Amino acid sequence: MRTLIVEDDDAYIQLLRLILERMGHEVYEAMNGLQAWNLLQNNPIPFVITDWMMPEMDGVELIKNIRSAKFPNYTYIILLTAKKGRDDIVNGIEAGADDYLTKPFDVNELRARIGIGQRILDLETRLRESMHMLAVQASHDTLTGLLNRRALYEIIEKEQARTQREGLPFSVIMIDIDHFKLINDQYGHLVGDDTLRQVAETLVAHKRASDHAGRWGGEEFLLLLPGANIQEAGLVAERMRVAIRSLAIPLKDGRIVSVHASLGAASTILGEEFSLEKLIDWADKALYLAKEAGRDLVRIYPNT
Repeated sequence: MRTLIVEDDDAYIQLLRLILERMGHEVYEAMNGLQAWNLLQNNPIPFVITDWMMPEMDGVELIKNIRSAKFPNYTYIILLTAKKGRDDIVNGIEAGADDYLTKPFDVNELRARIGIGQRILDLETRLRESMHMLAVQASHDTLTGLLNRRALYEIIEKEQARTQREGLPFSVIMIDIDHFKLINDQYGHLVGDDTLRQVAETLVAHKRASDHAGRWGGEEFLLLLPGANIQEAGLVAERMRVAIRSLAIPLKDGRIVSVHASLGAASTILGEEFSLEKLIDWADKALYLAKEAGRDLVRIYPNT
């Protein structure tokens, strides 16, 4: 646990450092609130133990700054002070402190209160991880780990607005594994699932950093290429076709299943109103042309 001590008394700094390091904390130090605030803005630290009365910026002002900041994660704060009045305690808590301890403090009590803070931060971390996992599950295909159709639609809407605003093209590539039903029928659904996963990994490995790969449904995949014109989309599609063609799915009996895919690319036309339905329809038409021409091919639409 990374913890920041904000204290202008050397004796208390040494005592707090000793206690925290024995509890396994990585300790940072600041001599006043301003120094601590400058440190926290560049390096948010989850646990802060601060004195109240300090030069430059006192502990309460520091706490108010922390609570008004948009740090990515929660900061647990223990306020230390020689003030013992009920109103002082209320003011400290209302400023945003999670806990309050008067000086001189009992070392065992401080350890216990630090332990409470650790447990709360651990719970917050687990909650954040659970929420992230739920968000990933809601936006990603469970088999391949790629974006699902819902997430693809959301990205298209965002990228559409951006590319239109900046006067850039927007392309999509529809990818369909050739004779996938035959793979499932001949070798079983486990091999079919492995094929889908390997194709997904290939798309991720060979796409551009700015592109988005998703599973459109069944054995179909969709690549979103913000800023790419139809010629660039065609080149990306051909690179994907060759990469997929190099896949070899091993069977338990030593045989190898080869994989081919047909790809259709389409792009917005600059100056024309964006239509998501038209763009997907064009990519679908291009994919159909690739299938009709013999599969394991790339076609673009309109075919210019």
